[in-house]
Amino acid sequence: MDERGNAVKCEKILLGLTALFLAFLLVLFFRDRAALEASPVVVETETAVSQESFMPDVSPLDINSATAEELAGLPGIGTVLAERIVEYRAEYGPFETAEDLKRVSGIGEAKLAELEGRITVGG
Repeated sequence: MDERGNAVKCEKILLGLTALFLAFLLVLFFRDRAALEASPVVVETETAVSQESFMPDVSPLDINSATAEELAGLPGIGTVLAERIVEYRAEYGPFETAEDLKRVSGIGEAKLAELEGRITVGG
């Protein structure tokens, strides 16, 4: 019975230590909570910024009146392709539809699909 008595005594000691540890954690929790309530958190925000300052103009670009620099800003159109578009327009006249862009060397179905909703032929 001596061995069984030692096991019970050890369990009681471990149970007491666990209770003390949990009580210590509870004290820490309430102390931290009181500290947070005493000093409210202040969140500083930047000043309001208008949408135009960080979002580009998303209105469609008229390919019949756009400059090479404006055309180069379109997705997938670099300076070389923009120059080709301007040269084609000067030689053959204005585009009647957006599909007419496929006549320019370097523009195919995939590139035209990228430009959908971003270009127009005037109005």
